[in-house]
Amino acid sequence: MGKVIRWGILGTGKIATAMAQGLRDTPDAELVAVASRTQEGAERFGAEFGVARRHGGYQALADDPDVDVIYIATPHPMHHENAIMCLNAGKALLVEKSFTVNRRQAEEIAALARAKKLFVMEAMWSRFMPAIVEAKRIVDSGEIGAPASVSADFGFASDAGPEHRLFNPELGGGSLLDLGIYPLSLSAYFLGPVREARAAGQLGATGVDVQASFSLKHEGGGLSSAVCSLRARTPCELTVSGSLGFVRLNTRFYLTESLTVQLADGTRRDLHVPRIGNGYAHEAIEVGRCLRAGLLESPVMPLDDTLALMGILDDMRAQIGVRYGADIQP
Repeated sequence: MGKVIRWGILGTGKIATAMAQGLRDTPDAELVAVASRTQEGAERFGAEFGVARRHGGYQALADDPDVDVIYIATPHPMHHENAIMCLNAGKALLVEKSFTVNRRQAEEIAALARAKKLFVMEAMWSRFMPAIVEAKRIVDSGEIGAPASVSADFGFASDAGPEHRLFNPELGGGSLLDLGIYPLSLSAYFLGPVREARAAGQLGATGVDVQASFSLKHEGGGLSSAVCSLRARTPCELTVSGSLGFVRLNTRFYLTESLTVQLADGTRRDLHVPRIGNGYAHEAIEVGRCLRAGLLESPVMPLDDTLALMGILDDMRAQIGVRYGADIQP
């Protein structure tokens, strides 16, 4: 048994519910506190998940002495303010992706975390999913040869209204920040840092991208291509190809348990790599591992990766023509 990590969750929406469920499956982790904008919201969430400490305000959670790490589960534009508040209160953080709305905000969080020597990680849960970890092992082993390209898609058709966070520019809406972050982050995970990006997109009635495509050139010479969409249900697969074959993360690649490895000599194998519960436990396990080891960043999802990818997202949004409110522009 390791030291029990005491978690707090800031926010009580859908993603907060998923993390609370994931923490139930996480060894040596305990959800001890929750914060909502209202006491009523905190009471409801706390009752559902058996959380004793229920705060009707975010500052109270930041100041809670019985919390080791806070998971920030609010909409994108609130992450910066929430993270700065929690870091000033001395808390370690797991910040839901996308980490912020732009690189400037991400840099301010990273600088404060480093100055205060506090752990912070972007909640890019897919990097910790067992099937994706296995795919990375296969690529690094040389089985598919020198990796040269990644192709990926992530799309579903949403009928949410213009006020919904997916389409509301004041809430950082659009397909890139909500969906495109997955293939972007995993392309860098498999092929290394991104040197340049080219994007095209379709803007909806609210001015955010309802779908986008982008191509990446990596510093090592590899190329990636991706599509993200709020208009179309896509296969949701990601393929890493090399000189000897490819490895494919099958449907819903971001949390898949299914891998296919196919080589140029005609051999093929299909792998089943199970995850724990809904998959959120794996990033929580990494946070616990880092905290127990005294690490300030995860080597799997370091802050420099997050900063670089937020900068790429800024560039792609500018190319597409997506502009948010003046207070959250780069």
